[in-house]
Amino acid sequence: MSQPVRVRFAPSPTGFLHIGGARTALFNWLHARHVGGTFVLRIEDTDAARNTQEATDVILRGLRWLGLEWDEGPVTGDPTGPSRGAHGPYFQSQRGDIYRKRVQELKDRGLAYDHEGAVKFRMQREPVIFQDQIIGEISRALTDREQADPDFVIIRSDGLPVFHFVNVVDDLEMGITHVIRGEDHVSNTAKHIALFRAFGATPPAYAHIPLILNPDGSKMSKRDQGATIQAYIDAGFYPAAVANYLCLLGWTPKEGGEFFTKEDAARHFALCDVHRSNARFDMKKLEHFHFEHVRRLPPAEFVELGRPVLERAGLKPEAFPATYLANALATVQEKGKLLSELPGWVDFYFLPDDALNFDPEAKAKALTPAARPLLEKLRERFAALPDFTSPHLEAALKQLATDLQVKAGPLVQPCRVACTGRGVGPSLYHLMEVLGRDRVLRRLDLAIAGPPV
Repeated sequence: MSQPVRVRFAPSPTGFLHIGGARTALFNWLHARHVGGTFVLRIEDTDAARNTQEATDVILRGLRWLGLEWDEGPVTGDPTGPSRGAHGPYFQSQRGDIYRKRVQELKDRGLAYDHEGAVKFRMQREPVIFQDQIIGEISRALTDREQADPDFVIIRSDGLPVFHFVNVVDDLEMGITHVIRGEDHVSNTAKHIALFRAFGATPPAYAHIPLILNPDGSKMSKRDQGATIQAYIDAGFYPAAVANYLCLLGWTPKEGGEFFTKEDAARHFALCDVHRSNARFDMKKLEHFHFEHVRRLPPAEFVELGRPVLERAGLKPEAFPATYLANALATVQEKGKLLSELPGWVDFYFLPDDALNFDPEAKAKALTPAARPLLEKLRERFAALPDFTSPHLEAALKQLATDLQVKAGPLVQPCRVACTGRGVGPSLYHLMEVLGRDRVLRRLDLAIAGPPV
């Protein structure tokens, strides 16, 4: 019987969650879900000088935003806190006793020794050969520099364990079967395999996934556009769309198709299908994924996404009937805008008639003295409508244009700016139906009398 699959994501809390790290976490999650395995989260925080709880919270919020909940960890004292679930992740800073025991084990067997206040590991001299599940066979021989002294530090002179050591000890202690990580870690793998062998353990299977590069092929740093998950949260991307796009940065489902949930992806994900070449990040394509996901959402789910965004913008959607909120948001769902842009597209639905946010350029172009007589006639037609719905509103406006022997534009733009404060936005006839007769007529009256300065 094969050993149950156990994978892990092991970030260092340095203040941000890189897009590459998020993709690594996602691929681990996909593999675990595909085979019915366990996804472990481990925070590698042994460097107390660099790590803070705030930095850890950034990582945990980012993972939860993407829907990547981990499967196990120590139970926390506050299961409802902002950075905790029913169980927290493992923290290396809380596992010192385990590392000290493992160091002594190597010393007792002559595989580690004290050196100038530190502890060094006796590295094997022969090449390390392993089969990577993505790259294929890799052979790592000692470099010319390493030939003179291949041993490496595992405990620093200040007593803190180094990355290579704690990484292997934790993988061993936690029964990790597959290490799925970025290709930049390939150079570390020979040391890690040597440590596993020193403990008399079989190393896990390794799978090094390709890097994510900038559009120009350069390595993506934290300062580059789209490099951190927090940037997507702040911009108002739909998390499922970001997860969808990340899936395709290095993997293509054999079944085809671009738009899917991470749960759909998990049913088809296989490490052997991960691409060998590096992926290039494309912000425009990510925005397209956001658009497609948002416009396909059930309307009720879009309302639940939009409501807190409007509340944070101070628009008080709770002061309006639920049907009004739903109808207002329905007029912009097909636009596929980022959630952070939503208040700017729908604020006119929730603001008082005399407090619209007028775009100065749109107001100057549309609400001219010449437009006021047209708005007066349009108001008369709208006030006389027996049915204040979008088809009747559209028919009334176009009939007036015909009667006045003008194009519809000179009526549409002044009406739009009078009702919304802007020259672009949702369908004019649909937004007027949502606003309702009384509010539309009041706003036309204000525009006819003279728009706010």
